[in-house]
Amino acid sequence: MVRFTTIVILSVLFSALCPAQQMATGVTQANALSTGSFNWITTPPVLEPMEIDGEKWLSVKDPSIVRYKDRWHLFCTVRGTKRTHAIIYLTFAEWPQAKTAAQQVLKCHPGYFCAPQVFYFTPHKKWYMICQASDDSWEPKYQPAFSTTKDITKPDSWSKLTPLFKTKPTNINAWLDFWVICDDTKSHLFFTSLDGKMWRAETSLDKFPAGWSTPVLALQGDVFEASHTYQLKGSNKYLTLIEAQNGHGWRYYKAYLADHLDGDWTPLAADKDKSFASMLNVKHPAERWTDVISHGELLRAGHDEKLIVDPDNLRLLFQGVTNRGRAGKPYGQIPWRLGILKPAPKPTR
Repeated sequence: MVRFTTIVILSVLFSALCPAQQMATGVTQANALSTGSFNWITTPPVLEPMEIDGEKWLSVKDPSIVRYKDRWHLFCTVRGTKRTHAIIYLTFAEWPQAKTAAQQVLKCHPGYFCAPQVFYFTPHKKWYMICQASDDSWEPKYQPAFSTTKDITKPDSWSKLTPLFKTKPTNINAWLDFWVICDDTKSHLFFTSLDGKMWRAETSLDKFPAGWSTPVLALQGDVFEASHTYQLKGSNKYLTLIEAQNGHGWRYYKAYLADHLDGDWTPLAADKDKSFASMLNVKHPAERWTDVISHGELLRAGHDEKLIVDPDNLRLLFQGVTNRGRAGKPYGQIPWRLGILKPAPKPTR
């Protein structure tokens, strides 16, 4: 009876904080996209690392998620001691089911691969997963790679990873956290380089996933990694979120806007004291489970290559950890978990 009551209470809490993407809550962030003033409330953790096939993973992080045929399809990095990096898949109808959903390690690569991004590429009628990976047979050994499937519900159907580039661009020293978004004519590949720079390469839709141009500098500032770019529903504007360090919280997110994917990025919420999401503008309705806002993805309004998000219904699935939980641990042993940010209700008078 106690267990049943607990499940009911948790379900009610998650229903209040994590409604299905298409459900309205009466709270909107659309105005924040004009003012740059965001305020959030976080759910409790929605996903934690678990044991899979005899291996107890230490963390679950770097989420990419799509809503397709009334179910969530979630891909994440897991980190462990036997295998340092891998990508898992799980599916569930509603968020209270996420913690108990079966997690499966993808078999499309036997070694290092992580930081997935998943979308449906309409011209090919296939699902694509973009990630960072390493293989001794590649040159360079570490680079962005892709895998495809025609059925997202079958995790064993993903093809063997294939590198995106034949050679590493000569003007790039470091690159990670690769992200593809398309407009009507081109595919754009964004990534960061851990030195305050975000880069962009492009190829035509008919050449994707090959034919990438030499990357050019897209944005420079006090940013670190995990840049994610989206088109705002109902407009031709684009929103980029980029993780930064050492603001209000060890990791937090900044936001930029542009009129074109190859255009100039204008700061929207890109200061430590006025950021997209940090410990300054995120509230905890329950027990405080994170002191950082790190590597997250907005819940999209669709699942295709245009990566459209609804400005009236912004939700961020992110990785978090407490300062106490990460203290004294190397990065690979930090016990990351996933939670969701939703707009904080406006205070009543």
